[in-house]
Amino acid sequence: MRIVVTGATSFIGAVTVRKLLEAGNRVDAVVRPGSANMSKLYEQIPAGSEGNLQVLEINLHSIEEICAHVPAADGWIHTGWDGAGSENRMKREVQQANVIQSLKAVHAAAALGCKKFLFTGSQAEYGVCHSLITEETPCNPVSEYGKAKVDFGTQARTLCESLGMDYIHTRIFSVYGPGDHPWSLVETCLRTWSEGGEMKLGECTQKWNYLYIEDTASALLHLLTKGNAGVYNIASADIRVFREYIEEMYELCGRKGSFVYGQRPQNAEGPANLMADISKICSDTGWRPTTSFSEGINELLYRMRKEAS
Repeated sequence: MRIVVTGATSFIGAVTVRKLLEAGNRVDAVVRPGSANMSKLYEQIPAGSEGNLQVLEINLHSIEEICAHVPAADGWIHTGWDGAGSENRMKREVQQANVIQSLKAVHAAAALGCKKFLFTGSQAEYGVCHSLITEETPCNPVSEYGKAKVDFGTQARTLCESLGMDYIHTRIFSVYGPGDHPWSLVETCLRTWSEGGEMKLGECTQKWNYLYIEDTASALLHLLTKGNAGVYNIASADIRVFREYIEEMYELCGRKGSFVYGQRPQNAEGPANLMADISKICSDTGWRPTTSFSEGINELLYRMRKEAS
């Protein structure tokens, strides 16, 4: 298949490109012109697959330009979204601009003849929940980021139906792994403790869920090839109190450094519980997470030590 991936230098986008290439697909990777993260994409390219990759430097607000470079495509994975960091998640103008740009991507996908348009949404669309979250759980987003993802999904579903494309809307929970932002909680904990420092944390009493990046990208590929039109949660089956994740990381770091609870403010969405039901994607596609949290953390620690040596 020939697949377009927007946001191809992002944490999820770059690994998804690699997974697609490893599966023998042709990939058109759309990146922001002059992207400072271009190396993240090229680091993921498997040897010998360069001939199946075309990197296109196109802004999302002018994504229709892709039609001059790609004659046709089978599917589109849209991971491009500005302002995902905490400082922009409550800025309505930033988030709603993404909706407009992403709807342009839907039109471009239809112009290329795509049969499926897959969007990487977020658990932030559900808002603050305290029970198991299924795809039928009502969306009550708190942040402008979550609201914009919901807005796009509502409009894109109708638009895709009118354009003859299947629309797959994923709601991705908490992802970690190599390539994540260095200020993410997992990365910060591992780096701080590896150096013997102290972590000041929130209460960490909510139920949480961490999914390794490789499993996340694998889920997107399974949905692209086997998924039906509709909404899918993407998360791990490992749900536990957040403190258990913290203390497992601390143990894997050799109990170096220290940590204290109750000294970090909540994020923009508030004290949400991430208890995802992933039975739908497992049933429809056969996908299953395969990397345990300890395996993922050990891989991150190995890479950190290798880079430091």
